[in-house]
Amino acid sequence: MNPVYFIGWCFFRLMYSTYFHWRVFNPERVPLKGGVILASNHASFLDPPLVGSALHRPINYLARASLFRYPGIGWLLRKWNSVPVERDGGGAAGLRAILDRLLVGGAIILFPEGTRTKDGKLQPARSGIGLTAIKSDAVVIPVRTFGTFECYNRKWKFHMPVRLAVKYGRPMRFEKLRAEAKNCSKPRLKEIYQEVADEIMMAIAKLQPRED
Repeated sequence: MNPVYFIGWCFFRLMYSTYFHWRVFNPERVPLKGGVILASNHASFLDPPLVGSALHRPINYLARASLFRYPGIGWLLRKWNSVPVERDGGGAAGLRAILDRLLVGGAIILFPEGTRTKDGKLQPARSGIGLTAIKSDAVVIPVRTFGTFECYNRKWKFHMPVRLAVKYGRPMRFEKLRAEAKNCSKPRLKEIYQEVADEIMMAIAKLQPRED
C-alpha cells in the first residue's frame, strides 16, 4: 500500500470498527496475491471502502472519469488505486483499464447490479460482470455487505449508527465457461456473459451474516 492509500485504509477501518461496530466474515477467502474480482452487492456509497478496508491487500476501485479532471481529487483517486470509468461503468476504455489491473495481479471491486439499489433488495445482475470475468483469468469472490442500506441509502442525508457487516464468499473460477467462450458463436458468448453474471449474483444472495 502506498502511504496515502494506507492512511485512508486505516481511517476507514477505525471508523467502521468504532462507529459502526463492524463484523467481517471470511476475509481469508480472498487471495493476498493475483488477480481478484470482488463482486459485491451495492446499496450505499459505504460499500466500496467497507469491502476494501477489511482486506490486507490494496484494492482497485471504480471512479467516475470526470472526477479525474480536478487536480486535487484526481491525485487522491489515483493514490487510492481508482480506475476511471464512464458514469454507467461501461465503455471499451473502462473495460480495458479494469482488465489491465487484473492482468497484472490486482484486485478490483465490481458491482454486478451496476448501480445502487433503491429499496434495499438485491437487483438482477448485468452481463458486464460476466464479460469481465470471462475476459480475465481472475478468481471471482462474491461479497455481500449488510446494514449499509439502512445506514446511508439514496434517501438518507446522514449516516445512521447501524451495525455493518461484510462477508466474503468462496472463490469462483468459471474454467469451463472460459474455455467455451474462446470458440463459441457471438450469440452463445452473450449467453455465457449473462450466465456467469447470474451465477455470481446467486452466490452473493446466498451469503448470510454469520460464520460458515
